[in-house]
Amino acid sequence: MPAAAPSIIALVPARAGSKRVQNKNIRRLGPHPLLAYTVAAARQSGIFGAVMVSTDSPLIAEVAQHYGATVPFLRPAAMASETSPDIEWLDYTLAQLAGRGQRYDAFSILRPTSPFRKPDTIRRAWRQFLDTRGIDSLRAVEKCAQHPYKMWVLQGDRMEPFVRERPTDGGAPWHSRQYQSLPPVYVQNASLEIAWSRVVTELHSISGDVVSPFLTAGDEGFDINNMDEWWLAQHMLASGSGTVPEVAEAPFHLPEPAAQ
Repeated sequence: MPAAAPSIIALVPARAGSKRVQNKNIRRLGPHPLLAYTVAAARQSGIFGAVMVSTDSPLIAEVAQHYGATVPFLRPAAMASETSPDIEWLDYTLAQLAGRGQRYDAFSILRPTSPFRKPDTIRRAWRQFLDTRGIDSLRAVEKCAQHPYKMWVLQGDRMEPFVRERPTDGGAPWHSRQYQSLPPVYVQNASLEIAWSRVVTELHSISGDVVSPFLTAGDEGFDINNMDEWWLAQHMLASGSGTVPEVAEAPFHLPEPAAQ
C-alpha cells in the first residue's frame, strides 16, 4: 500500500492591536473582513487537516469561526505584542495541539495580510514542498523591486554601499549599473510558509536551515502592511487587477466603532 500523505495544518496568525492599519485583520476589504479571504483560500485548497486561527482577541476569534476556521484557544497576550517573534506563538500552538492529541507532520503559516493568495497557490506550494527532498521548509519569494546593490549605509556625512562586494569584470560598481544588469535577488513575501513540525520542536525555528523558494506570481504575493498598501489593495479589488478567493459565508457584521 502507498504511504499515507503527510498531515498538515494551516495556522493563520491574527493578533489584535495593529498600529499601521487599525484593526487590520478584521478590517473590511470588499464585502468581508480581511481575515476571511485567507481562511477561504486555506479551506478551499483541500490540503489541510485543520485551518486554525491564532489570536489573542475574542472578536477576531468570533470572525474566524464565522468563516469556518477553528480557534481552540486564545494566544497569551505575552505572545501577541508587535515585537513577539513567530517562534513563540508557533511553539505554544503546536504544544497545545499535541496536548489535545492533535499532531501534524507539517504546518503552513498563512498571514491574513495576503488576501489575493489563491487556493491553487497553496496547492502548488504543497506539491513543491512534498516533491523537494532534504528541505526543512518552503517560503514564498518574489523578485525584489528595491535591489540591495543600490542600497547604502550612512556613516555621518559619508555613505558606503550596503553590499561591498565589487563586480569581478572590473567595470562600473553595482550601484552605478542598470537594474536589468544586476544579479537577480529575491525577497520573501508574507503569502505563505510551509515547514515540517520538527523544525519547531527540534530546531526551535520556524524555517530550519534548508529553505526552498516558492515563486509567487501576479497578485499572489501582495502584502498589506500600511495604509498605502491598503488603499492599493482596495483599488486592485475594485479594478479587477487583484482577485480574492470566493467566500461562501455571508459577510460578518462587525460592531460599529465607538463615537469619538
